[in-house]
Amino acid sequence: MPFRPVHPEKLSSAVVRQIELLILRGILRPGERLPPERELSEKLGVSRPSLREAVAELRARGLLASRAGSGIYVADVLGSAFSPALVRLFAAHDEAVIDYISFRRDLEGMTAERAARYASSTDLEVIATAYDRMVSAHHQADTALEAEADADFHMAIIESCHNVVMQHMMRSMYDLLREGVFYNRAQMFRQTTSREDILTQHAAINAALQARDAAGARAAVEAHMDYIETALRAQAKADRNEDIARQRIEHERAR
Repeated sequence: MPFRPVHPEKLSSAVVRQIELLILRGILRPGERLPPERELSEKLGVSRPSLREAVAELRARGLLASRAGSGIYVADVLGSAFSPALVRLFAAHDEAVIDYISFRRDLEGMTAERAARYASSTDLEVIATAYDRMVSAHHQADTALEAEADADFHMAIIESCHNVVMQHMMRSMYDLLREGVFYNRAQMFRQTTSREDILTQHAAINAALQARDAAGARAAVEAHMDYIETALRAQAKADRNEDIARQRIEHERAR
């Protein structure tokens, strides 16, 4: 018979499993600080010794990390997604930028389509909240916050698909984007025309999602990524032209 004895589960094991799932599902994020021990033990309904045992096991597994005098944090579990050598290679070659945008266009178009069809009402509320933050930052002319809200908006769409592999892969790619490895996101938000266009595009994506218009959501995401690619190509051309113009003026002044 396929039956096996049932053994009572240790409290610390239940805590380990719960925190593991929170990290796996992207609810607890890399670098996020856990509540103080007393507060966390009360939230979990376990003794502090049981919590310490669970934290020790999670640290041994590389999922949590201690910072002296600061507390316990979710470890940088995304750090190995791209090797330092590959990150440097991305940053050194413009073609990586276009490939990155093409990848996002295909993957995020698909996720937006899936989100419109299958996301829960709460998922759509999270997406709408991220969009509202972007609108607020736009009206405050806070370009850094607007760029951050933009990234959060796209991640909310990805997370609404509840595919943990896609979620962690894309989060690692967004971390590189925030660091300016692929392109300087904040730079785009300094230009008034681009900021207005980008906000309008996000409004179209959000509207399609809230209306559960799958085809419209995908088309809106693809149009947005096409705009980003065109803008970056134009900026790269302008930068090259400016470099040539500076060489010319330096040569003329030296004559």
